[in-house]
Amino acid sequence: MDYKKQTIFEIQYVIRMQKDALRSFSKNQLALRNGQDKPEIWVAFQGLIYDVSDSRLWRNGKHYEHWAGQDLTHELPDAPHTASVFEKFKVVGQLN
Repeated sequence: MDYKKQTIFEIQYVIRMQKDALRSFSKNQLALRNGQDKPEIWVAFQGLIYDVSDSRLWRNGKHYEHWAGQDLTHELPDAPHTASVFEKFKVVGQLN
């Protein structure tokens, strides 16, 4: 697919379709992926859920003062990094 020839509206449509295909998880389901209750270590940001299990910075479900299994959207302004940090991680679902 040649993205250079597509309009921004076509690209946004593809992104929406991909997001619609993601499995939805509740906050309670996300909370179980905290590195303690289940082996997965997940965090949410802006409605998407990321698997951070392989990150050494999220060992045991904790990253500095942040705990896995939570929506971190409102905590990013206090972080020393930008939202681009999430580009490293696989999106596993969406938060409903």
